[in-house]
Amino acid sequence: MALLASLLVLAAAPATAATPKAATPKAAAPKAAAPKAATCSWTGSWATAPTSTPPTVVTVFEKQTIRQTVHLSSGGGAVRIRLSNEFGDQPLVIGEARVARPAGSDGQRIDPRTDHRVTFGGRTSVTVPAGAPLLSDPVALPVPAGGDLVVSLYLPRRTPGSTLHAFSFQHNFVAAGNATASAAIRPTATMDAWYFLTGVSVASKERRAASVIALGDSITDGANTTPNADHRWPDLLARTFRDHAGLRRLGVLNAGISGNRLLHDPNPPAGSDAESYAAFFGQSALRRFDRDVAAQPDARYLVVLLGVNDLGHPGTTAPASEKVSAADIIEGHRQLIARAHDRGLKVYGATITPFKDDTFGFYNPENEAARQTVNRWIRTSGAYDAVIDFDAALRDPRHPDRLLARYDSGDHLHPNDAGTSAMAAAVPLRLFR
Repeated sequence: MALLASLLVLAAAPATAATPKAATPKAAAPKAAAPKAATCSWTGSWATAPTSTPPTVVTVFEKQTIRQTVHLSSGGGAVRIRLSNEFGDQPLVIGEARVARPAGSDGQRIDPRTDHRVTFGGRTSVTVPAGAPLLSDPVALPVPAGGDLVVSLYLPRRTPGSTLHAFSFQHNFVAAGNATASAAIRPTATMDAWYFLTGVSVASKERRAASVIALGDSITDGANTTPNADHRWPDLLARTFRDHAGLRRLGVLNAGISGNRLLHDPNPPAGSDAESYAAFFGQSALRRFDRDVAAQPDARYLVVLLGVNDLGHPGTTAPASEKVSAADIIEGHRQLIARAHDRGLKVYGATITPFKDDTFGFYNPENEAARQTVNRWIRTSGAYDAVIDFDAALRDPRHPDRLLARYDSGDHLHPNDAGTSAMAAAVPLRLFR
């Protein structure tokens, strides 16, 4: 989805490239026994979808630590992290990685009693090949459902921030030197992005544990919700699951990307402002499905909310030649359904929410007619295993082509915190029982 200029500034702000003497790490916490594969399974607890960076945005780390906070949807007796260099054109060197539970809510401090070094094939330092992801070894750190995890990565060499999720709506920090084990850091930069970190899974003894993946755009990503509050609708759905004993086994993974389209990769018109940010919109959902959905740990359910950017981007942040019809969008949905079913997933279709008078120039009568056609197909075709009617949950009953005012963040397209809460409440829990 087209993004507010203020968000673009936050995401594109480069980290300060400092090269001071590295700090001396604290002693590692005693190593606990890793869980045995035969006694537990790995379930996704947190995820984000990676993208590349625009050519004009150069963020470089060198002899610095990135301390990043993620909100876990489900808990377990151990964790493992997934790093990504999938958009890098050179190897990514991780000098040290550590995980811990936070101390306080500012994201800068950790509880040293929970601090654990992360290894990769037994190694404390690792090189991630260009274009590849990397899974860590299990770390015997118990984590609660609904808690936060702090992941600290030390980057000893000059490292372009080539693989990231640009709109985290979560403050993360950069510190000089190797501060991975420091109980508190002195930030040299604050970022509203996640770099190189794309997943956390937890070890669970629950036989019915499973992951729910939310595949979407900025409305799923959390645009215009309160930063650091975890008010994205998938976060709030996970909170609802935790309130129901039969659903606490489920992790919820957010595979939303602001600006994402179902059918097209970013393609900003030459000379337009979109050249400075469109790469953050990520590969099309059809292209990224295998990585962001099928490859998720213990994936069982998929919720799809996509299509508004396919309607709104052509002529704004994409060439007018990429204009699509309702039939084109429906065929894209059919492809997602078929691929999800091939992998044994239950897949639920979410209706496209209203956007009349949006501030991005998406709305016109033709696009509204296409939205209605797509929504009618989602509701009535039976192609999806079930329907989640976000349109009905958010629209103004008197003006159904508009967001209800109390759910409008102000741009008439993205819901506010109350709107994302209404979305989570609109998800039928029976679909996951």
